[in-house]
Amino acid sequence: MLENYFPVLVFILVGLAFGCAPIFLGWLVAPNHPDSEKLSPFECGFEPFEDARMKFDVRYYLIAILFILFDLEIAFLFPWASIFKEIVHAEAIRLFGFIEMFVFIGILVIGYVYAWAKGALDWE
Repeated sequence: MLENYFPVLVFILVGLAFGCAPIFLGWLVAPNHPDSEKLSPFECGFEPFEDARMKFDVRYYLIAILFILFDLEIAFLFPWASIFKEIVHAEAIRLFGFIEMFVFIGILVIGYVYAWAKGALDWE
């Protein structure tokens, strides 16, 4: 029974070897001579202006989350678009396909308008 899982074990071991071998070889072969200049913080060629642990504005994260949300929702349009010809040619589901996508786009627009009205897209 366990011999059926042997190829899976080999696959996992080969994957781990391919992942860990370059890291180990880099650690083994690469020169390691750090000096004070190499260990100093670096920011675009200048000395750092502020502490690296400064707080970011929450609006940055809100914009990023909204982008991911609407980007993923648009990905749901692809299956509908791939069967669009079948929806148009089938009399029985033509109206259903149109209403279904109209409701989906409507929900997206309502979410976008809500985010806009709440000021989530304003950037000062």
